[in-house]
Amino acid sequence: MSFFKKLKDKFTGNSENEEVSDKYKEGLSKTRNSFSSKINDLVARYRKVDEDFFEDLEEILISADVGVSTVMDLIDELKMEVKRQNIKDSAKVKEVISEKLVEIYYGEEDDQVEELNIKDNELSVMLFVGVNGVGKTTTIGKVAHKLKQEGKNVVLAAGDTFRAGAIDQLQVWGDRVGVEVIKHNEGSDPAAVIYDGVQAAKSRNADVLLCDTAGRLQNKVNLMNELSKVKRVIEREIPGAPHEVLLVLDATTGQNAMSQAKTFSESTDVSGIVLTKLDGTAKGGIVLAIRNELQIPVKLVGLGEKVTDLQTFDANAFVYGLFADMLEEQE
Repeated sequence: MSFFKKLKDKFTGNSENEEVSDKYKEGLSKTRNSFSSKINDLVARYRKVDEDFFEDLEEILISADVGVSTVMDLIDELKMEVKRQNIKDSAKVKEVISEKLVEIYYGEEDDQVEELNIKDNELSVMLFVGVNGVGKTTTIGKVAHKLKQEGKNVVLAAGDTFRAGAIDQLQVWGDRVGVEVIKHNEGSDPAAVIYDGVQAAKSRNADVLLCDTAGRLQNKVNLMNELSKVKRVIEREIPGAPHEVLLVLDATTGQNAMSQAKTFSESTDVSGIVLTKLDGTAKGGIVLAIRNELQIPVKLVGLGEKVTDLQTFDANAFVYGLFADMLEEQE
C-alpha cells in the first residue's frame, strides 16, 4: 500500500481521526500553502529526478525551517530511496518525501504518539520552561483545560514571580478553566511558590500540578540557577518528579527557537517540547529540526487561538496536514 494511501485511510472515515486531521490541515495552512506550491513548482520544472532537482528541493526544505543537518539527512535518504525504487518521474518523489519526513521524526521507534507522562493514582508534576513571550502561561492554561476535560483534578503554581502580570495572567486562566492557582506576591521566591504548590496539590488529592516558571533569558545564569532550585524542591518533596519538563517554544521564531531549545536542554532535563503558534508560520518544518537535531520529542503543538487548539503532536497527522492538497488531488 502506498504511503499516501495509508495516510488517507488513517485520517478519513473515522470521526475522531478526521477531527485531528482537520485541525492539522487548518493549522498548517500557511506552511502547506508555501511548501506544497514550491514542491509542485519543482515537480513541474523537472520531469526527471537528477542532481539539480535535489539541490532545488534542498533549498525548499531549508526555507521551511526543516534545519540544515536534517535536510542533508533527508536528501541522502531520498536519493537512496529514489535509486532503490528506480524512480524517474519527479511527481512520484512527493510521496517518498512525505514518508521520509515521518521516518525522520520517529527514527527507529514505531510511530507511537508521545503522550504526556501522567502517573496513575499519584501526583504528577509538570514544569513549564521557556523565554518570555512564547506563550508559556497561555499554554499552561490550555493544558489545564485539556486535563480537566479528561477528568483530572488540576492545580496551578504561579512560579513566574518576576514578569509583571504573569501571576494575574495565570489566575485569569485558573478562573476560566476552573482550577485553583497557588501564588505569592510578585518578586517572591519562585521555589517557595512551587513548594506551596506541591503541598496544596497533595492536600487536595490533585492528579496534576502544572508549574509556571520565569523566562528571563538575558540573565541566563540566574535563570538556570532558579530552575535548578525549583527542580530540587520538587524532587525533594516528590521523588521522581517532575514527571515532565516541557519547553515552550514559539514556532514563528524559527531557528531562534532552535537556539532556545539548545540553551534550555543544556541546563535542564527537557523531556518534551510544546510548539506554540504553529498556525502562524509558513516554516512548520521546525518540528522536524527540533526532533532530529536535539532528540527531544514535540509533545504538544498550538494550531490556533482556541483553548481546544492545543493538540497532542502526531507526525503522521503533521505530514497529512502538510500534504493535504496533494492527497486530495489523488481522489
